[in-house]
Amino acid sequence: MNWRELQNKNITLIGGAVSGGLDSCTSTHWLTSKGFDVTGGTVDLGQPDEENIGAIADRMRGCGAVDAFIVPAHEALADAGLKVIQAQARYEGGYWNTTGIARPVTVQALLQEFETRDIPVLFHGATGRGNDQVRFQIATNMLRPDMDVYAPWRDPEFVAEFPGRQQMLEYCEKHDLPIKPASESRYSTDANFLGLTHEAGDLEDVTVSPFFVEPGMGVWAWDAPDTPQSVTVRWEEGEPKSIDGETGSVAELFEKANTVAGAHGLGIGLHTVENRFVGIKSRGIYEAPGMELLGQTYDLLLQFVLDRRARQLFDQLSAFISNQIYQGYWLDLGTTAALSALEPINRLVTGTVTVRLYKGNLSFETAEDTPEAMPHSLYTDDSSMEALGSYDHADAEGFLKVLEVSARNVGSRQYPQLGR
Repeated sequence: MNWRELQNKNITLIGGAVSGGLDSCTSTHWLTSKGFDVTGGTVDLGQPDEENIGAIADRMRGCGAVDAFIVPAHEALADAGLKVIQAQARYEGGYWNTTGIARPVTVQALLQEFETRDIPVLFHGATGRGNDQVRFQIATNMLRPDMDVYAPWRDPEFVAEFPGRQQMLEYCEKHDLPIKPASESRYSTDANFLGLTHEAGDLEDVTVSPFFVEPGMGVWAWDAPDTPQSVTVRWEEGEPKSIDGETGSVAELFEKANTVAGAHGLGIGLHTVENRFVGIKSRGIYEAPGMELLGQTYDLLLQFVLDRRARQLFDQLSAFISNQIYQGYWLDLGTTAALSALEPINRLVTGTVTVRLYKGNLSFETAEDTPEAMPHSLYTDDSSMEALGSYDHADAEGFLKVLEVSARNVGSRQYPQLGR
């Protein structure tokens, strides 16, 4: 879809999912110049890189928007982030999906506001080569099937005028738009209180060290304190309840975890060259200190709770949910069913874990292993080398005799031919 098609439908009102960054400023002014009445919508996700979230609305008005608003979504993002942790949904093994999970939260919050303003079109500044265009599109289609989605980066006229970030910077400077100076825009950052995603610009060159990036949620590991810190996290029925005895809502505990973990470089500067949904690779530098602290302590408790078969099921669900989030399908039947399948496991995750943070690393220290503190743990003295428990060593004799039947058959009939 291009802007002329919208005008041919007699559409003049258009609402943007705007962050106040380079793409938002450029597309807002450009659409205004084409005759659209642009409303800029920003969802307050506790962006660490915004000292004053309200300034984004002022910035959008300065770029030509007829109106701009800020809508809060801290609790919604915290709830979604907790589900990511409960699923251990790391994309391709490392990235905590902090941007991917924020997109449906953002769209849902914006569409509720757009509906009250009778805005029929949502536009966004996501590139036509990335994942976010898919996430915005699919979330909007599922929540408001009647709403059009316009992406400037997929409009041939827009792309012809702005083939890259440099042209956008020059455009903004030419029209005196309120953006950060070009010298501060060596890369692009997407932010929410779950994590920061740094991409594009100089980060696309893998021959360049990424350490020119200034962490926004902590410090690089080598700049962390030389003294380790022990941190205790209490979980009850799959939800965090306290960090070092300090209680609060899930959103508040995320903020606490960010502060504690970020100070020690945990989850700061994760580097990955990943497979985008559209089939190309990208390089990202990620920060997610609170997700790393809460996520790893949750995983430690899962080790006490899951038996062998439940672990196999959990790992399959985890991989599925991670891909669903990354590809934009957070709201569909598959994700809904997979999350429901995790609910019985979540109810069993109760316990108190103490870990040690040091120079970007987290190490397990202790768990309060009592029936009261960890009532659903399967860790018992049955495996102890110090006490007999309820498991008699002699009982394993029959078990091994059953196993040896197939093993002997392999040894006599197959192994000699395997060439190993």
